[in-house]
Amino acid sequence: MSATDLAAPDEVEAIDLGKIGQSLGFLLRLSQVEVFGMFYRALSCYEMKPGEFSILYVIHLNPGVRQGALAKRLMVKRAQMTKLIRHYERRGLVARTIPEDNRRTVHLHLTDEGTRFVSENDRAFLGYIHQETDRLTPSEAAELTRLLRKFIGLEGTP
Repeated sequence: MSATDLAAPDEVEAIDLGKIGQSLGFLLRLSQVEVFGMFYRALSCYEMKPGEFSILYVIHLNPGVRQGALAKRLMVKRAQMTKLIRHYERRGLVARTIPEDNRRTVHLHLTDEGTRFVSENDRAFLGYIHQETDRLTPSEAAELTRLLRKFIGLEGTP
């Protein structure tokens, strides 16, 4: 569902948002609704929610990543990350290993099937990213991305 699906276009224009229309949180939430709507329209055939491919992709880029570190970096609650990883295990996409020297740590790797899934589908998921900013000029999109990365503490990281 996009933000504009919530009301007819003429109704959207007629609604005064007052100061809340300047709220970063409010605008980010409406932006999230809009981007998720785009995601589902473009990628629903993959039966994944927004963010799920991201977890697989980041594991692909960081084989052996600690599950807790991944949850922290992606701002996913630890319990939710555990649930997602178990789901990926059942699908045969992710394998967990627990080192003998630290039984509290869980390392994540893609299985052969997981590697194949990421390799075969990364173009669709990563190509979709460009649709998120198609209403902006390239410089506007770069500036928005830069500001959001700064806001969430990713400035200066790959």
